[in-house]
Amino acid sequence: MYRTFAVLAAATLVLGAPPAVSRAQPAPSACNYELTPPSVVNVSGTNMVTATLSTRACDGANTFQTVACLQMQGSGGPAQCARNSGLVPTQVFFQPYRPGTTYTATGRGCAAKGNPPQGICQESGPLTATL
Repeated sequence: MYRTFAVLAAATLVLGAPPAVSRAQPAPSACNYELTPPSVVNVSGTNMVTATLSTRACDGANTFQTVACLQMQGSGGPAQCARNSGLVPTQVFFQPYRPGTTYTATGRGCAAKGNPPQGICQESGPLTATL
């Protein structure tokens, strides 16, 4: 055992220390999610800001929840969020719409994978737009 340690220590001195890892690689996601940037839509005569989170390809996983949120910059209040179960795209609507204001969209998709199933969530965004 002492001899093995000595050989490894000598090899490290001669060859140099292995390079340090700069950062850990993110865990692979179970699904890919697509978040749309904030945009203005007219709903029954009222302008609102909207964003959508959709599930794209999944690697053997089942999406069980998606959440899309919008927040108006400088409002100080909480974001307005919408939540759906399964593969249904989640669309959030934000009121009031104020022209010239910056809005930020964020999302979170969660899927289950493995046996037993393990929940894997992935954040999307932020995406901002001045509308």
